[in-house]
Amino acid sequence: MAIADQNERASAPQKTQPAGLALASLSLATLLSSLGTSIASVGLPSLMQAFGASFQSVQWVVLAYLLAITALIVSAGRLADMVGRRPLLLGGIALFTLASVLCGLAPTLWLLIAARAVQGLGAALMMALTLAFVAETVSKEKTGSAMGLLGAMSAIGTTLGPSLGGFLIAGFGWRAIFLVNVPLGLAAFALAWLALPARGKDGEVVQGNFDAIGTVLLALTLAAYALAMTLGRGHFGAFNIGLLLAAGIGVFLFGVVQTRARNPLIRLARYDIRFTASLAMNLVVATVMMATLVVAPFYLSRGLGLDAAVVGVVLSTGPLVSALSALIAGRLTDRLGAPRMMVVGLFTLTVGTFLLSLAATKLGVASYVLPIAVTCFGYALFQTSNNAAVMSDVASAERGVVSGLLNLSRNLGLVTGASLMGAIFAVASTGGQQGQDILTSLAAAHGMQVTFQAATALAVAALFLALLSARAAGRSSTRQQPS
Repeated sequence: MAIADQNERASAPQKTQPAGLALASLSLATLLSSLGTSIASVGLPSLMQAFGASFQSVQWVVLAYLLAITALIVSAGRLADMVGRRPLLLGGIALFTLASVLCGLAPTLWLLIAARAVQGLGAALMMALTLAFVAETVSKEKTGSAMGLLGAMSAIGTTLGPSLGGFLIAGFGWRAIFLVNVPLGLAAFALAWLALPARGKDGEVVQGNFDAIGTVLLALTLAAYALAMTLGRGHFGAFNIGLLLAAGIGVFLFGVVQTRARNPLIRLARYDIRFTASLAMNLVVATVMMATLVVAPFYLSRGLGLDAAVVGVVLSTGPLVSALSALIAGRLTDRLGAPRMMVVGLFTLTVGTFLLSLAATKLGVASYVLPIAVTCFGYALFQTSNNAAVMSDVASAERGVVSGLLNLSRNLGLVTGASLMGAIFAVASTGGQQGQDILTSLAAAHGMQVTFQAATALAVAALFLALLSARAAGRSSTRQQPS
């Protein structure tokens, strides 16, 4: 993990507000950023009708939000480390709330897309700083439980978005799916203002100038990669390849700039192999989990012949299990230790994806519900313990950027999974014939099986990394014990 200052760990931060109220504000901020992602997707058909636009145009309502988060989340965390996390989190909540008003009042599609990009900037600040604030609000022994609570709120936002969005659109129109964030944002701002500790309560901040060159390079690099993975809906063309090449060049230039900067955006030399492994596992697991969102609707509707209403109910099983499991995962992490629970979580995730790869339509809905419950339980165990392992050992002055890196690795995994898993499913279910629809139950089931065979292979790779990381953690703790 990031190298922490020993003197800082020895002196626990003073807390002037009850931890429960502070966690409530962080939970609401987490819910808002998650809801902002999931609730907009259900409104795309209504936006096409309202603005007379194509799907390719209205999809930017979702993409603008995700691109802003992906490109700016690490920079947001570093800036908070420099100027103070409390004012930046309050600013993020305020920006998100104001942008929600602009989204709800937007007279044209492109103004709506611009407002969604601003909303994504606010969400980037919230996502980067909620994890960073955990160490300032609870003791180290309860870090796992706090991470579990935030994980549960994120899952609730994902689960609630489609159903809440559908209800609001049916009753009040598409503008309501953005305006609903306003009262929630005001409540989150008020709670954060009252409960979160002020700057300087828990240690130093980063000194020096903000790395503007590194920030721009990283943002452009991440935006190029995200666009390469999302444009074309899984079909790679010359433009996608060009964007990937640009992203590769951007990574190289960013590394050069970071090694030469006096106050780099990311201090590469300060992170050990376990931290790197945690980011890699986070990315791989997010890629695997994205398969459940991309593939499952086709399997349930085409493979099992379920109608849209039933498909929606069945799809909510996974996020619901994740939300409930995250609370249990937090307590288990506090009791049994993060490295051990990461291994258990990834083993359970691997079992779940393997069961999904055996999907048989003759078993009906059970062929999806039971394996997805196992998969999501393992995911909750891993996500909670991995976040706790990283954030409990990081120095105060690095918490913002490290939290940003954790969220970035997850976002990149989701973006990669949407493209990679979608492409695997399309090839497997259509026999590689581009443009052919998935017409038969057998084709959908075959695509499901092949996709989750690939997902299982990725889960095994993540489990291998977790075993190596746990072994390294055990060696490190043994060396630190007094003889």
